[in-house]
Amino acid sequence: MTLYTNISSNIRKTWLLFGVFFIIVIALGWFLSYYFNDQMILFWAIGISFFMSFFSYWFSDKIVIAISHAKSLEHNENPELYHIVENLCITAGLPMPKIYIVDDPAPNAFATGRNAKNSVVVVTTGLLNILDRSELEGVIAHELSHIGNRDMLLQTVVVVLVGLITLVADIFLRGRFFRKSSSSERGQAGVILMLVGLVFIILSPIFARLIQFAISRKREYLADASGALLTRYPEGLARALGKISQNPNQLRFANKATAHLYIANPFKGKKVVNLFSTHPPVEERIKRLQEMSI
Repeated sequence: MTLYTNISSNIRKTWLLFGVFFIIVIALGWFLSYYFNDQMILFWAIGISFFMSFFSYWFSDKIVIAISHAKSLEHNENPELYHIVENLCITAGLPMPKIYIVDDPAPNAFATGRNAKNSVVVVTTGLLNILDRSELEGVIAHELSHIGNRDMLLQTVVVVLVGLITLVADIFLRGRFFRKSSSSERGQAGVILMLVGLVFIILSPIFARLIQFAISRKREYLADASGALLTRYPEGLARALGKISQNPNQLRFANKATAHLYIANPFKGKKVVNLFSTHPPVEERIKRLQEMSI
């Protein structure tokens, strides 16, 4: 199976995982409604989550740019980069995004913004220093693919859902200690339900995080495929990923909250179990890209 046939498969699997989020949220809501016999707690949690969603939707790009210490890049500061982005946007049928740069020797890049018209592409000085033109085109095409595939909106919604699950779990764990009635009032069935619900409440944030990581990895594979199709030169992105992964420099302003946005894991020298990684193995990504060249 080549990367071309994996594109539609990755989309289906991503939305399947996305649907699991809603199942977890509904299950949590049903249990809390039964346990506390009061739906207001869940309504408050949902209301807060909607506010968080609204805030993150409108201001996520500004927050990420500030956290990353990125600065706006003018056309005369790097005309070649601007022309690469502009040409690829014309090919992809996307509006020209704003370009930002991070003064950091670690090579990396990411895209952010609430939609294609309000998108931002960020690159590090380290990336510009080590990549040739075809490799840089591959990286930019990857980031533009995130924009074109609306990955940024999906990631925002996923983050909100993870926050909702974590928030509801925290409300339950705190509130159960202040509950006046005991579980024994509902008999043995009530005790069993309480224990099952307690285990589910404790484990659900962990499951939610694992699903978030899985979705992030699926979107990286899809962006690799779309980016390679955009440049029609998969080898360029494959070589770029190899150079980025082999570079020893640690991104100074790497943050766990924004790590999934980067084209490659910004944390160097840390052996992370693949299950808990926001990025798929670089070796597998390169292998899939090379299959496209055959």
